[in-house]
Amino acid sequence: MKVEIWSDIMCPFCYIGKRQYETAMQKFSDSNTIETIWKSFQLDPSIPENEGKEQTSTQYLAARKGISPEQVASMHKQVVKMAESAGLEYHLDNAIVYNSFKPHRVIQFAKTKGLGDIAEETFFRAHFTKNKDLGNIKTLIETGKEIGLTEAEVNEALTNEEYAEKVMHDIQEAQQIGVTGVPFFVFNRKYAVSGAQPVEVFLQTLERSFSEWRKDNPALQLEVTTGSICTPGSECN
Repeated sequence: MKVEIWSDIMCPFCYIGKRQYETAMQKFSDSNTIETIWKSFQLDPSIPENEGKEQTSTQYLAARKGISPEQVASMHKQVVKMAESAGLEYHLDNAIVYNSFKPHRVIQFAKTKGLGDIAEETFFRAHFTKNKDLGNIKTLIETGKEIGLTEAEVNEALTNEEYAEKVMHDIQEAQQIGVTGVPFFVFNRKYAVSGAQPVEVFLQTLERSFSEWRKDNPALQLEVTTGSICTPGSECN
């Protein structure tokens, strides 16, 4: 069964939601039957491409919301506490703001290598814990290597329009199904969970959607007539 997750790596609740979902998966007895698919989403595509001028989250939110840096700091403290309860370390005041389209391209490439989840985790940690500027190509290449990609592969992701098209396809698909904010989790294209919900909400949704999916996709049970066989790593008998 497929679980699709729309997220942006600069969304603090997306990383928290990822942890809550993962904890639910650890408690879910049929987790090995779940395919988790990460989808691209941009909270603010209007942010200009990095021109060597770093802007912190505090500066960005104060200007965008028209509030004081002190008010932003108060907001950040609440989110940091929420992150701590999920086992995450956030340093929001110094997080760098950048256009996330390039990192999304790298994530799309990583997905073709089976590294989608590792890419999401690595980028989230780089942004919220290490406060890296992932709009910077050099930093993006370094972080890509942490994922398991080569410099050539990161450059391929950033120059081949196929990966830009994949990002846009996810964003357009989100619009079609009514996604207005992230994280947004879709279970078997039937049920959805919006936001960083408690573990129990994810677990209940997993159990409900999987129960219905299993009825339509029963486990294959074969009647086996046994004979002489060879098995991997052992002798034939």
